[in-house]
Amino acid sequence: MVLRVSYVLVVLTILSMDHRISQATSRVAFKKLSYISDFFEEWMIEFSRVYTNSLEKQMRLEVFTKNLEYIENFNRKANQTYKLGIDEFTDRTKEEFIATHSGFSDIDVTSSSEVVDESMSSWKWNASNIIGFYSKSKDWRMEGAVTPVKNQRYCEGCWAFSAIAAVEGLTKITRGKLESLSEQQLLDCDKANHGCKGGRMDKAFDYIAKKGITGDDEYVFQGDTDGVCLLEDEPLFKIRGYDCVQRNNERALLEAVSRQPVSVGIVGDIESIIRYSSGVYDEPDCGITMTHAVTIVGYGTSREGTEYWLVKNSWGTSWGENGYIRLRRNVAWKEGMCGLAQFACYPVA
Repeated sequence: MVLRVSYVLVVLTILSMDHRISQATSRVAFKKLSYISDFFEEWMIEFSRVYTNSLEKQMRLEVFTKNLEYIENFNRKANQTYKLGIDEFTDRTKEEFIATHSGFSDIDVTSSSEVVDESMSSWKWNASNIIGFYSKSKDWRMEGAVTPVKNQRYCEGCWAFSAIAAVEGLTKITRGKLESLSEQQLLDCDKANHGCKGGRMDKAFDYIAKKGITGDDEYVFQGDTDGVCLLEDEPLFKIRGYDCVQRNNERALLEAVSRQPVSVGIVGDIESIIRYSSGVYDEPDCGITMTHAVTIVGYGTSREGTEYWLVKNSWGTSWGENGYIRLRRNVAWKEGMCGLAQFACYPVA
């Protein structure tokens, strides 16, 4: 009898402990959910986000929560050279983001005729141009050759933003005055590309060589639309053509960037790029299948001794380091970090 009573008491004690643990777990889960909900409300205010109804808001909260957990789990890992963070896209899934924030298309790097100077470059690349000495760092922003970061919004026109940033740099270098130029003119008027459905920077340079380009105050960016060409008269700036850097050669790319900003293609459709916040992005599994176009505007070495490329993006200033990302330079594979050494071109005045 005594043994049976003792057994019953032990069982009751265990059940009581399980109940208390369950209650505590529930409280922690509720507290965490409450914290995320409050954080989400603050985030909505910061980024002026308004949803059509409560169902959409709940769905976005769930996406936000999932992305927040991914970011926090990544940032807990040791020995990472970069961090992920919250920005205006945290309520969007990876698939939704990719569908609207890429646009580098019609390029096949497996075909040598697609990437070498014989078919693409207006001016022959000469490897002897590589002078073998460069400053340890370069930042074209410090020389007044980079306009503020822009936002392609829901238009897959990264190719236009990449090309325009490179041409803007050239206006400062050749004229001594930085001009903010029109992506919308390229989206509307460059019929060799596909507007907000994608394109290539080399074709954009071809267009600017033939027609010229005007200022973005004259031909304003519309956000997510392209259509009838409204203006091709009296361009603000015109180029002679373009040149392309020798494929898969970071040293040649360094020489080019030491002279001016350069348009490149990169991988832009993986989670860690989309959620990038700060630091030198070093991800061997990033891949080399280019989906996004950006502009390299410098290079340098971090305090920790990691060499990097300074890259201007077109996803607004809430993303990354005020709209920029530092990608590791001089990696072990020839294509460069996220494939950036595969397709690199720049305008020629």
